[in-house]
Amino acid sequence: MVATQLSVRSVSSAAYPVVIGPGVLEGALPRFLGGEKYSSVAVITNETVAPLYGEALAERLPDAFLISVPDGEQYKTLETVQAIYDALLAHRADRSTIIIALGGGVIGDMVGFVAATYMRGLRLIQAPTSLLAMVDASIGGKVGVDLPQGKNLVGAFKDPIAVFSDTSTLKTLSPIEFRNGMAEVIKSGLIAAPELLTYGRNEPVEPLIERAARAKIGIVEQDRLEQGVRAYLNLGHTFGHAIEQASGYQWKHGAAVAVGLVAAARLSVRLGLCAESLIGEVEEALRRWELPTRYRSFTPQTLWKAMQHDKKWRGGTPRFVLLEDKGKPLIRENVPPEDVLATLEEIREGV
Repeated sequence: MVATQLSVRSVSSAAYPVVIGPGVLEGALPRFLGGEKYSSVAVITNETVAPLYGEALAERLPDAFLISVPDGEQYKTLETVQAIYDALLAHRADRSTIIIALGGGVIGDMVGFVAATYMRGLRLIQAPTSLLAMVDASIGGKVGVDLPQGKNLVGAFKDPIAVFSDTSTLKTLSPIEFRNGMAEVIKSGLIAAPELLTYGRNEPVEPLIERAARAKIGIVEQDRLEQGVRAYLNLGHTFGHAIEQASGYQWKHGAAVAVGLVAAARLSVRLGLCAESLIGEVEEALRRWELPTRYRSFTPQTLWKAMQHDKKWRGGTPRFVLLEDKGKPLIRENVPPEDVLATLEEIREGV
């Protein structure tokens, strides 16, 4: 299969390619590096991906070395970033070193933050190996790490010089992680590409990734620094991040976002923004991919407290991304806490 190449344009940074297809880590990425001048290449990944793809990639590329960190959202911290800095220094990485973030969304976010900050910034290549990262996290340049108070509270905007989504890596992705990635696909469908809501389980994955990536690119190109419409990409995430944090990150991001999408749809209906039928459409799309639509083990009050550090809020004022219909997101400010709590109570399992 021939790889697809998209392009991300921005008024404030150079355009960069997004290459999607099987085998691009073996072909397109090395060819791209052949046109770059660099002193070394740091392939940074986690302990799960390193033996699958990291070691081979580092051996394939001239002047490359491998750095591996523990796998999991709970390690997306400043402590792990410090360990990566130490490893880069040990390998004598300098300002002409290129960093490759090889892995899922956690690696893309954290390694992107390292690239944004080490020696005031190194060139970054995103090489996502999960569906979630391919359709969402690797595109748009948002990078960061978590604090105990919440997700991605320390971060930066760091555009990569290229994104290489090698779909052959999905063959080693667990079914659970693939389904988690579908939560972000469904989110893209609700925001900008409703046809993604009915994508079949037996259809090829490359067109799915391309369509979801195009939807995100279209928004990012309008608003790189999230001053306006880019905030729509956080649909379901205020609720989802709260679930992740409250669970100590035992909930995976995609599963938490899935429940967050249901909460956003139900809150939209409660506020009179959209038809009640939208709830059924959202839940049906999620169930088709065996994604959760309810949560348990927390109280609505616990989740409300976890939301207090949400980056979309201004001066402590609640701001939610909601829906008027499929493909019609909006931001609503000053949402009454009692409506949020009532919505959370509706989707608590066993209620």
